[in-house]
Amino acid sequence: MEYRNEYPAWTKVAEVELVYRTKIKSSDRPAVNSATDIAILMQNIWNKDRIEMQEEFKVLFLSRGNRVIGLYEVASGGITGTVADPRLILAAALKALAISIVLCHNHPSGNVKPSRADQELTAKIREAASYHDIKVLDHIILSSESFYSFADEGLL
Repeated sequence: MEYRNEYPAWTKVAEVELVYRTKIKSSDRPAVNSATDIAILMQNIWNKDRIEMQEEFKVLFLSRGNRVIGLYEVASGGITGTVADPRLILAAALKALAISIVLCHNHPSGNVKPSRADQELTAKIREAASYHDIKVLDHIILSSESFYSFADEGLL
């Protein structure tokens, strides 16, 4: 007995749905206007038990008025590094309808100076985001005591 497929091949595709849900009014979202604002916000969000133990990479999504739309915890790594996939970051930014993003990761060592890999990743994400009219406003490197801002240091 021969099995016949009743549906043409073009009907066998996965459905993709874009949905954005929030229960937070725009006026209730925190606004960030400087690297210091971002660093304070992120240091309050960051797990204090891991900031000196494990490198993590997070992204803030912002509205046109620099209000925080959301936070995406991209990756969690080891003591000396983590892998942040630009495709995942941009997919999440597009889904959140972000106008701009702020990259952020910690250095467990306490030394907030960016590595060459940090600089290259920032440039790669910035270029990719620009194709979608999403601006990378800053990349903040945190420690438990201080921070480094790519924007303030002229690296963006």
